[in-house]
Amino acid sequence: MSAAGAVPEPGLAGLDARPAIAAGMRLQWEAAQDAHVLLYPEGMVKLNPSAGAIMSRCDGQRTVADIVADIERTYDLSGLATDVRAFVALALQRGWLEQAT
Repeated sequence: MSAAGAVPEPGLAGLDARPAIAAGMRLQWEAAQDAHVLLYPEGMVKLNPSAGAIMSRCDGQRTVADIVADIERTYDLSGLATDVRAFVALALQRGWLEQAT
């Protein structure tokens, strides 16, 4: 794992990144689907529980490290940094998230 501020490992978002839901996208809880969904003009992505937990914390203020810590604390788990970083990197690549400035 790379240190905060260092170049992240391939396929992983940096711990100091501040991801936010991309412009034109909207994250919401869909009771009928019992899941978070990501809405965009061309359609919708139904997120699994883990993806929903991560995306719901991507507010452009929290760093990836903050998101990892919050999820680990909320679910009483540890060792999730690599998985969270990989998902954030994938979501950035797919245009679901963007880097907050």
